[in-house]
Amino acid sequence: MANKKNKINFLCSACGDDFAKWNGQCPSCKEWGTLSEFKVLGNKNIKRSKVDYRDYKALNDILESDPGERITTSMTEADRVLGGGLLPGSLLLLGGSPGVGKSTLALHICSGVNKPILYVSAEESEEQVAIRAKRISVKPDNLHLSSENDLNGILMHIDRISPAMVIIDSIQTIVNSNLDSLPGSPSQIRDCGQKFLEVSKQNNVIIMIIGHVTKEGTIAGPKMLEHMVDTVLYLEGDDRYEHRILRSAKNRFGATNEVGIFHMNEDGLNEVSNPSEMFLSERSKNIPGTCIYPSLEGTRPILIEVQALVSTANFGTPQRNVNGFDLRRLSMLLAVLEKRMELVMGVKDVFINLVGGLKVDDPAADLSILCAIASSFMDKSIDETIVFVGEIGLAGEIRSISRLGHRLAEVSALGFSGAVVPSASMNGKLEKHNLKIYPVDTVRQAFDILF
Repeated sequence: MANKKNKINFLCSACGDDFAKWNGQCPSCKEWGTLSEFKVLGNKNIKRSKVDYRDYKALNDILESDPGERITTSMTEADRVLGGGLLPGSLLLLGGSPGVGKSTLALHICSGVNKPILYVSAEESEEQVAIRAKRISVKPDNLHLSSENDLNGILMHIDRISPAMVIIDSIQTIVNSNLDSLPGSPSQIRDCGQKFLEVSKQNNVIIMIIGHVTKEGTIAGPKMLEHMVDTVLYLEGDDRYEHRILRSAKNRFGATNEVGIFHMNEDGLNEVSNPSEMFLSERSKNIPGTCIYPSLEGTRPILIEVQALVSTANFGTPQRNVNGFDLRRLSMLLAVLEKRMELVMGVKDVFINLVGGLKVDDPAADLSILCAIASSFMDKSIDETIVFVGEIGLAGEIRSISRLGHRLAEVSALGFSGAVVPSASMNGKLEKHNLKIYPVDTVRQAFDILF
């Protein structure tokens, strides 16, 4: 029988769907310009009778062998994000912008795992990786380096070494020679990712894949790469700051949106055990337009300084600039401030900054941002010992928030004396904190306390 001819399909890099015809707009996710061509090779000489299928297992047998035993690393912050450590047989995807420290973090994790590890760096030579490992004092025991970029060669190394963990740096540089396409193409990334998934599950090996990100901040390549992995991690950072934030966007074995804080220096990544103290180290005091907001990143409370500056607009259209917060939500808060509190904001420039470069999408930050704007508008400073937290509705009401007790525990530990909170979130547990609680139902009540 003649072999099947190669077929040309078009793959969407946003959603991962493939189509027989090219379209300017993806029919599935409606994104423009995301379809690219890839070839599907015809299968040759496949003998179905020799295919080895995996046998089934009884649930009791699996539970008796303790399948949930994790491998901890030397980094407490990384273990927190992973949900307690690395789970054997899991496939992880680590993304981040160039130069943020993805390879450095991977080497730090290698140093804490006391089992054989294979580090495949297709972007650098073994000598370059060894120099970085020496600079950040990585333990050389049980660590094997390779600069192989061919998929079959990597699988051969895995069979030879039988490592407990494999790190692929990066997936965009790995190539399957059986496919007629360039490294980094959607077909190569999808095929190599699928093969690493099979190796991880069949051999019970931890595989961490490092991936590049696009200018929009998402993992480059087909979206299905994020669907097939067990955990998606993002290492975030800014060139203006020395701290790095490891965030889990997906985790089948732990909490999502958990964060770990690191400090980047010449020795690599150092853990930050008290991020609130770091973000408040240079806080402004007795200055209008500043207040403190107890953020909640995953299960970790972090105190952040919120700064606002309101000035008269010099041009016809007032400016609205925000760092670390949603611009559209700021427009809603300004409308509430003008409609419910009768503060005319239509002719004012408004600038909002969350100090430290942390990005917050929690609605509980509404009250602190609104109070900082009003403080700058009235040119009246806010008591530096009070924090503000609460979600604001369109009627000017302050709605309940989640995990208020966790937030206030961090507030009390850092020496603050009071907190303005939603009345709907009050319960008996809040009385245990050594704080003066100001429960409020509306924005007007909060302003009566402040001003």
